[in-house]
Amino acid sequence: MVAKFQDYFDNYLAINDISFSVRKGETLGIVGESGSGKSVTAKTIMQLLPSQSARLTAGLIEYEGKPISTYNEKEMEQIRGREISMIFQDPMSSFNPTIKIGKQIDEMSIKHRKLSPEKAKLETLNMLELVGISHPEERYHQYPHEFSGGMLQRSMIAMALICRPKLLIADEPTTALDVRIQAQILQLMKKLQEKFAMSIILITHDFGVVAGMCDRVVVMKDGEIVEENDTLAIFNEPSHPYTQRLLQALPRIDQPKTTHLPKQFNDNEPLVDVQRLEKVFQLKLGGAVRAVDQINFNIRQGETLGLVGESGSGKSTTGRLLLQLQKATDGEVLFEGMGIHHFKRKELKVLRRDVQIIFQDPQASLNPRMKVLDIIGQPLDIHKLYRTKKERRERVEELLELVGLEKDHANRYPHEFSGGQQQRIGIARALAVKPKFIVCDEPLSALDVSIQAQIVELLQDLQQKLGLTYLFIAHDLAMVKHICDRVAVMYDGKIIELADSDELYSNPIHPYTKSLLEAVPVADPTVEAEKIRNHNIKLQHYTFEKNEFEEIRPEHWVLV
Repeated sequence: MVAKFQDYFDNYLAINDISFSVRKGETLGIVGESGSGKSVTAKTIMQLLPSQSARLTAGLIEYEGKPISTYNEKEMEQIRGREISMIFQDPMSSFNPTIKIGKQIDEMSIKHRKLSPEKAKLETLNMLELVGISHPEERYHQYPHEFSGGMLQRSMIAMALICRPKLLIADEPTTALDVRIQAQILQLMKKLQEKFAMSIILITHDFGVVAGMCDRVVVMKDGEIVEENDTLAIFNEPSHPYTQRLLQALPRIDQPKTTHLPKQFNDNEPLVDVQRLEKVFQLKLGGAVRAVDQINFNIRQGETLGLVGESGSGKSTTGRLLLQLQKATDGEVLFEGMGIHHFKRKELKVLRRDVQIIFQDPQASLNPRMKVLDIIGQPLDIHKLYRTKKERRERVEELLELVGLEKDHANRYPHEFSGGQQQRIGIARALAVKPKFIVCDEPLSALDVSIQAQIVELLQDLQQKLGLTYLFIAHDLAMVKHICDRVAVMYDGKIIELADSDELYSNPIHPYTKSLLEAVPVADPTVEAEKIRNHNIKLQHYTFEKNEFEEIRPEHWVLV
């Protein structure tokens, strides 16, 4: 296949002369850095490339011997969802914000399986439970903006699987999920694959997932396939230097913590002090959700505190409360000894020169109507941090280079970048005002492993040079181990364990913490195969009668 894009500047090849096949019942992994062409390949197969700016210029795509790359839109509608289904990388932009989640999932069953609305709703509720969403009846009636990033991702997975497709294209399907839910989702995909001989194209940058899921692996770089082999050979005998670099950049939870630069912050006063913090959300249908429940912790100047836990546990809400992006129901946040919950607009403006955030979803946090030059330059405008337009542009270009982008990217719009590149723009924006404290809300989830390593090194270097303090919110426990000094574990709005990083990983106390660490995939096919043999994670009470799911409850997911 050869796919060409027309952007503001010139034509460029997004994928160039790539060829691969997927056998029935096989899982093919596609890995590579952000912008390498992985997602473009998936969208080309589904004929979802934007018609005004992209086109397939050469090659052929065949499905069951039929040349679907020549199909018109009406013919593809019969294929998409029913025969070939796709889990998209960014669930927020994939759901219609004006339609309730349940109705959007119902549509798949009604259109492709010809179910009645009542039967479709029952199927949707069962599938929402199956992917780990609690209170599915309530969630069924909610809109996308009322879901956390991880719950949206699970809903997208439910929508993709509800028609039992023959080919599932999973584009970073577990990016926003904690490791326990990730393990459950991957196990579900395996069970479906075994029963229906479903083929899977798995696009991911998590080599632990690749090790446990994939039969073969394709490595992409700059729109081309640089290596293809069996999974075991890719890990044990990578032939291409790029594949070798990717594997060397992996942080592993089963290896000792690596310290980048020495830190001395133990005697420092707390920069941030959180006391009895609480946030309660009132539901439209009655009742309330206690997203943050009387938590206490502090972060010393120059320290990196990790905050981990499953999706919906309250991590991101905690980060927003620290920045006063949301108002707490109760409790106090002290910054440099000052209570900030009563700050007025002008006081908050001064505060936000010192505190910044890197958002989890860059596509939702970058203004699509603004060029990168103005997205990064806007904080400089607000705080009057330049004298001339030339100085402003030079500062933006300097920040772009810091996060691994090019100077000329300043003239582009967000939609012209991959998900990982958009995240780097968000990081550059957070660094623009030279803050003291940064809330990093899943800053690495959209990045491939080589760029993750670069960003982590950048964050650590900046911390050392500028004395920065971080709250590092993440579900990648391997990365948290290597970057954080202390780690707090959240569950159901509460902090259930807080300890030094080395102590928590070597001697976890709480059963939930232990279950998180046990579920982390390791980038080693032998280790992952041993996990499967030992049945570390089991899916019980799973039956298929006439291609139907038995009603399955969350308690059927058992960790042993």
